[in-house]
Amino acid sequence: MKVSASAKGLIIAVITVLVAFGIYFTLLAKKNYYLVDNPTDQTFYFTLNGGAENTIAADQKFRIDLHKGKNRVKVYDNKKNLLYDSAFTVQKDRGLLNIAHQDYYINEQFYGYGLNKDSLIAVRPRTQIDGKEYVNAPKKFSRLYTEDFYFNLDEEYDKVVKNVQKVESRTKIFRKADFLRYYKAYYKF
Repeated sequence: MKVSASAKGLIIAVITVLVAFGIYFTLLAKKNYYLVDNPTDQTFYFTLNGGAENTIAADQKFRIDLHKGKNRVKVYDNKKNLLYDSAFTVQKDRGLLNIAHQDYYINEQFYGYGLNKDSLIAVRPRTQIDGKEYVNAPKKFSRLYTEDFYFNLDEEYDKVVKNVQKVESRTKIFRKADFLRYYKAYYKF
């Protein structure tokens, strides 16, 4: 059976599109997930939505399963005494559960062609952290749950600018100590 030139072209085009989508979804697509984090030196036990008991050791983070809508968490100390029983609402596809109620900072980074980062940052308010002023208005977070960021704790900012035609920004959540290290390395004034 002989295949016409237009049929060969169609087959090649379909195969190319399938390979491109395969590469995107396996290597480039951003995965959505929820993290629970414990930046302290204590061990906590917790249950989510009446499920099995989980243990989170000092300085540990791992992925958890949450569903959109109302979720419930019970947190216990290392002697299994109940610390709190609380509810929170999940609306987005990624988030951070802060069972230790520690300080985190959500920072915004700008991308774009011909971007004057210093002028954008200079007009933004400053934030006080431990008595020192920090530019670019990093937002402090210490509540139980947040989803007001794009990059999670275990992700890095984009290294490559994807759209050079306009100025865009992305937010990332940091533990307090990690944010202070990032700030010192990134903001050189």
